[in-house]
Amino acid sequence: MEDATNRRSLTKEIEPQSGAQRGLLSDESLVRNNRIKAVQFKAFHGLLVIFFLWIFALHALGIFLFIKGFLLTRLVLEHKSECASPPIELPASAPASYSTGCWYPKTFDKAVIIIVDALRYDFTIPVNGSIHHFHNAFGVLHETALQQPETAFLLPFIADPPTATLQRLKGLTTGTLPTFIDLGSNFGGTAIEEDNLVVQLRDAGKTLVHLGDDTWHSLFPGYFDPNLTHAYDSFNVWDLHTVDNGVTEHLLPLLRPEAAKWDIIFGHYLGVDHAGHRYGPDHTATNDKLKEMDHVIRDIMAALDDETLLVVMGDHGMDTKGDHGGESDDEVEAALWMYSKKAVFGHGHNELLEPPWTAKDRPVGQIDLVPTLALLLGVPIPFNNLGSPISEAFVGPKQPDWKKLAAVNALSAAQIQRYQQAYSAARGLGKDVFLVAHTLWSIAVDMWRGSQGKTAPDVEKFGAFVRYQAENLRICRSLWARFDVPSMAYGILLLGCTLAILSCYARATTPFRAEDSPIFLRQMTIYAAFGLAFGVTIGLTGSSPGVLDSSLLGAAGGSIVGFVYAVIEIPSGYALPFPNSTWGWLSFLLTVLQATGFASNSFTIWEDEILLLFLATFAFMSLAASLRQQTAADQALGMLQSSFFLILTRIVSLSRLCREEQMPYCKSTYYSSATSSTSASWQLVIPFALALLLPEFIKGYYKGTRSYAGSAILWIGVGLRMSLFASATYWTLDAADDNDWLNVSKNTLRLMKTTTAQLVLGVSLLAGTAYCGWATPCISIELPEDQQNGDANLKYRTRPKNLGVFGYSNMHGSRYFLLVMNWLIAVILLQKPMGGGSIGILALQTLALLEIIDSNNLARSAIGPVVLAMLGNFHFFKTGHQATLSSIQWESAFIALKTIRYPWSPLLVILNAYGAQIITAAAVPLVVLWKQPPKKKGLLGDVAMAVATFILHFAVINLATTMWAGWLRRHLMLYRIFCPRFMAGAVALLVVDLIGIFVAIGGFRWNIISVSQVFGWA
Repeated sequence: MEDATNRRSLTKEIEPQSGAQRGLLSDESLVRNNRIKAVQFKAFHGLLVIFFLWIFALHALGIFLFIKGFLLTRLVLEHKSECASPPIELPASAPASYSTGCWYPKTFDKAVIIIVDALRYDFTIPVNGSIHHFHNAFGVLHETALQQPETAFLLPFIADPPTATLQRLKGLTTGTLPTFIDLGSNFGGTAIEEDNLVVQLRDAGKTLVHLGDDTWHSLFPGYFDPNLTHAYDSFNVWDLHTVDNGVTEHLLPLLRPEAAKWDIIFGHYLGVDHAGHRYGPDHTATNDKLKEMDHVIRDIMAALDDETLLVVMGDHGMDTKGDHGGESDDEVEAALWMYSKKAVFGHGHNELLEPPWTAKDRPVGQIDLVPTLALLLGVPIPFNNLGSPISEAFVGPKQPDWKKLAAVNALSAAQIQRYQQAYSAARGLGKDVFLVAHTLWSIAVDMWRGSQGKTAPDVEKFGAFVRYQAENLRICRSLWARFDVPSMAYGILLLGCTLAILSCYARATTPFRAEDSPIFLRQMTIYAAFGLAFGVTIGLTGSSPGVLDSSLLGAAGGSIVGFVYAVIEIPSGYALPFPNSTWGWLSFLLTVLQATGFASNSFTIWEDEILLLFLATFAFMSLAASLRQQTAADQALGMLQSSFFLILTRIVSLSRLCREEQMPYCKSTYYSSATSSTSASWQLVIPFALALLLPEFIKGYYKGTRSYAGSAILWIGVGLRMSLFASATYWTLDAADDNDWLNVSKNTLRLMKTTTAQLVLGVSLLAGTAYCGWATPCISIELPEDQQNGDANLKYRTRPKNLGVFGYSNMHGSRYFLLVMNWLIAVILLQKPMGGGSIGILALQTLALLEIIDSNNLARSAIGPVVLAMLGNFHFFKTGHQATLSSIQWESAFIALKTIRYPWSPLLVILNAYGAQIITAAAVPLVVLWKQPPKKKGLLGDVAMAVATFILHFAVINLATTMWAGWLRRHLMLYRIFCPRFMAGAVALLVVDLIGIFVAIGGFRWNIISVSQVFGWA
């Protein structure tokens, strides 16, 4: 915004020198001096980049070591169940071959197993008069289970979190519990090595067919008949139909009598899941997909023969916005339905013929599917299975067959006992761990064998085995929450040491200079070599933590010792990094209060509101400080910008996406409704308003220092505005696609959208970055009016007495902000319209903050980088994100791409999720550069301190969330609250590390070189 009262001069009058002076300027010594300074700057800049890369490496290693001990994968045993080796003695008449059944007589020869991805249980229950689109659309499951209880049953099917598809498929085929770290492989699953249902079916000579989600081929490579199998890309959530149409197209012909031979068909439909991700469950698109599934299942039922089992299930549910990955009720409550044309099912064990009306009634675990299908199809139960047979599948259609229930549960329990013994031996667990389970097992076996002359009723045998299986499952859940505490401690220690280093480098009372970098790097390299040698020696002795970990720890520890030694060696001395001003203490308190608050689950849940309070506190403090300025101009400037900052903070706080734990005290406004993943039609006004207003506001700040000249005119007036209009066009096309506004094919709309998005990203990140690399400073040079007209009769014009350089006082800041605008454009495109508005407000808050810093002379204070860091975290929430897995906006991977492409798809998701932090990280040098003259000395060191302070704030947050996650590792809310927040903090730290190095410090290099080529080196 234009401010005529700026306390610095907006122009610089440069008087031409006399002939002798001009000769001096052209002297070779001055040219040589500039060259030397340029080389020195580039050398010190390169060393500074290496120093921050070392900080990044320490952060990455510390996080890796903590994750290695915190997010453990369970011990996978290589044992395999064999057909000829049942786990418990069976009657002499029991089968022992694949043809009749391995451990128990098989019920079916063939099976069609349908996975309807994200089929939540309440999607299958009829609700009279419901206004929700997900009700009364998929009625065949409930209808059949109610009318034909001997041939079908419908039950709640509870998933174990995390509720990502890959983890659910592992549980559905192995019968084991998932581990949290497996979630990282959801973009590219690795083959399942342990015993599982699919490998047992293959070993039984079954012909396996897979149709649909290609994740199955990552887990089971080479298991399926290549001539009958058809896999489809599973991650394009924009595509609701290709996978489903392909499955149906190839599935129904296989059910005809003349079709090729097959035994087991796995069909994985994705349309319901994709409709949820794209639109939310309460949308007509979800309704259409559920109705489609209803028709498909009816067609399959009509084509089945009597010897084929039909299974329909959801691998997980979806939350109110259509996302999943966490452990809320809506995410874990899926549906399971089994159907057969012959009457083999029943409900006599509980005499409840009607399907449950809610998922809280009579639920079964998803791991229970494995022993159920294994026994029904006559193959061994996989060795690592922890599930129990589903009673409805074995109890019989009439009177309850307790003998059969006891037998199948005896087999399942005996296999679990065999697994438990092998697991205990591999882990070295004492007998006391399974003491209660051993007691229950002994009781059940005695009943089964009729020991001590006692013959128990079959119903009691059944109950005894059920109790043993439940207790064993409880113990295994607790065992697989074991943590490698030493590895966690190493990670926390390394993160703590890195934090101390950053504190010294960024906020020492006697600041380090960029020229000190060679001293640091020399000592760090020497001591890192000694540490590496020591670590390798320790690792080779066989001591924990192993050669690789000990080598990395040794090198890291040695380099830290080298840093400490370099601090002592620095000529300027060393002073502790304690705050020495009111603003310094405010920065310290805001950071520490936020860090300590993560020990509370309530604080973590309401972090967005806490950040709102902190930012408002800063605004009020700056408003009060403005009143103490010496000049009326500074008072007015400070008060205006502080008020503007506060108003913008309150406005952007209206954008929110509520997490489940905040309900009912929070109302989501980010999407069109709390049950939708699409934007409201009125929100399309936001990107167009942004395209109109944001360039004008930025132009106003530039005009305030007379910097709207040169490169700024083209990039702000044309590049920024046109890119924002293109982004608004993209989201208009997206809304037209969602709501069928245009009579244009979906493929044409998709092509128009991706082309527009690629154009915007190309202009901003490629052309824009190149433009910033070659751009000249944002200045204009004018002659006084009395000198503009020379004597027309003279052959040569007279030399002017002086020149007016407009934009001189903000030459560094105005040019550097062009680079920030490139990232601003890209991030706005990748956000929903509401999120784009939030990012636009972030840009204005950043400019207001820079004016506050300038008016209060706080360029070297910690408050600027700390408030920028808090703004980044605050706008993380305001762009529709939370520290939860389900809030990740996976669809952003397809804004500029039609299919998954590595590494671009994950990078687009990162830009969407951490766009606010990326922008603030890129803007950090402006804290130092804004309204600084071109030849100010020590700017490289000041920028390094500002970047280090910014990273320091994120490092404190990361260390706090890491420590609290480790300390509260037995907390009930660990995987719902503390673990996701730790993961979000860790990723944010690594992202701002890289942006700080390559964008902030790298962009500053371009800036200095460009300005110095005009005005010389300081």
